[in-house]
Amino acid sequence: HNCFCIFFTVRASDGTSLLLGPPNCEEDSIFQRVSVVKVTDGTLVRSFDLPKTSFLEFSPQKKVLATWHQYTKTQDDPQGDANLQLWDLQSGKCIKTFYQKKADGWCPSWAQDESIAVRNVNNELHFFEDNNFETIANKLHLQKVSEYALSPGSKPCKVAVYVPGVKGGPSFVRLYQYPNFGGPTAALANKSFFKADRVTMLWNAKASAVLVTASTEVDKTGASYYGEQTLHYLATNGESAVVQLPKNGPIYDVAWSPSSIEFCVVYGFMPAKATVFNLKCDPVFDFGTGPRNAAFYSPQGHILVLAGFGNLQGHMEVWDIKKYKQISKPQAADSTHFSWCPDGEHIVTATCSPRLRVCNGFKIWHYTGTVLYKKDVPSGSELWEVVWQPSPPGTFPEKPVKYQAAPSELGSTEAKPAQAYRPPALRNKPVTASAKLHEEELPQNMKPGAAGDKQMSKAALKNQKKREAKKAAKQEAKSEASQPEPSPSQVTSIPPAATSGDPELDKKIKNVKKKLKAIEELKEQQAAGKPMQKNQIEKMQKESQLLKELEDLELGL
Repeated sequence: HNCFCIFFTVRASDGTSLLLGPPNCEEDSIFQRVSVVKVTDGTLVRSFDLPKTSFLEFSPQKKVLATWHQYTKTQDDPQGDANLQLWDLQSGKCIKTFYQKKADGWCPSWAQDESIAVRNVNNELHFFEDNNFETIANKLHLQKVSEYALSPGSKPCKVAVYVPGVKGGPSFVRLYQYPNFGGPTAALANKSFFKADRVTMLWNAKASAVLVTASTEVDKTGASYYGEQTLHYLATNGESAVVQLPKNGPIYDVAWSPSSIEFCVVYGFMPAKATVFNLKCDPVFDFGTGPRNAAFYSPQGHILVLAGFGNLQGHMEVWDIKKYKQISKPQAADSTHFSWCPDGEHIVTATCSPRLRVCNGFKIWHYTGTVLYKKDVPSGSELWEVVWQPSPPGTFPEKPVKYQAAPSELGSTEAKPAQAYRPPALRNKPVTASAKLHEEELPQNMKPGAAGDKQMSKAALKNQKKREAKKAAKQEAKSEASQPEPSPSQVTSIPPAATSGDPELDKKIKNVKKKLKAIEELKEQQAAGKPMQKNQIEKMQKESQLLKELEDLELGL
């Protein structure tokens, strides 16, 4: 067929329904709202009597259905039932049951071809082969694996593992290729870091690199409610780096381009910056600032949507990523969900319970900003989930980007120009120079004097960073509502500090920072298992003394 029909599933308090579309979205009358069905003709594949089921998931090749319900035990049954069940969809039989008390990470992870499946059991990774869950084929046991991420795509399979630091030691992420787990040189890459209560690990589509967002629950400087975040890059060729972000504040979202050679980061105190980086972790394009906290690449990688959902107003910026040209600026207020249709032409935004229990509903859009279909859930009912039918890669080739709005009776919801963000305490006061805490920044190709080149030269980037650091220092000095000082432990990750005007003092500060950086590197080497010389251990013992010295010097600024 020249035309592919995409199905769209809606799960709500009145049951589950199936839609045909877009652009014409109609409910499919064949779908009987039961169990596992073939969406092409509505025929029943399997029916399972599992009334308590909270979550379910298909394996990549749809051979296995995983179901999970809340773990419970009674006086008569103190051990309780095994609450994670794996079902063979061909025979309908239960292959295996496991005890899985936590809902987080309940589902096993499969390789794309289902040759491998993995579960985290008591901080140890158990690997199974060819859906044989009776035999553990391999184990990966480090100090205490708390998180893991299996690589996408075909063999060889790789796995990223995170081990949190203990007793003040560093946390680390390591990359392995299955089944090579033994010996000190087995890891493909290793990155250790401090300041991490939890991490998220994101592989690129080619399984050649991982982005690790490390977060602490509390920001000790008091500058943020969100704790502190740092972004680390690890590649399977052994390279690793810290991604330097030119604006302080939370990291809201990180997204890989489907091309696997670029990624986008949304970060910094509101209004947030968004920047595309290459595999050297150098900036490729700066989108300036805006009311945003999420980034979504189209499946073909040709369009990027920057959006502000949750506690923001639902503004979306739709960009042609090859020309770095803005296509549209629609607005989807109160949205709690966004996803791309596999065709790379349509998107859905939804307001779902329990995140938001009022005004539930969803809209299907064309990326040019036009609403093609809208469904509001009646008052008293709830919308829980909306899901596009998955399609194999290559089903929908990339189409030329359109800039003219697609036709629709529902029209578009072009967002009004966003007002500059102002903290609640300043909202009813006149705007003064000292009240301007946050400078609005245009995308780099719209700034005065921009040549329109998408790639900035290294010299231009360096000068831009210098200007931004100088500007920020000036602004902070003027601001009446000054931010708390960064703690000395942050010295390796904060942007260049303002100079004191005293060359001798600046020189001393620079030397102390140099020594602290050397200690940081030694600690990472030690964490990676490298034996330390006596003089290196003595050097590391001087860290607290140097931090105190740095604090005293900086107080003199």
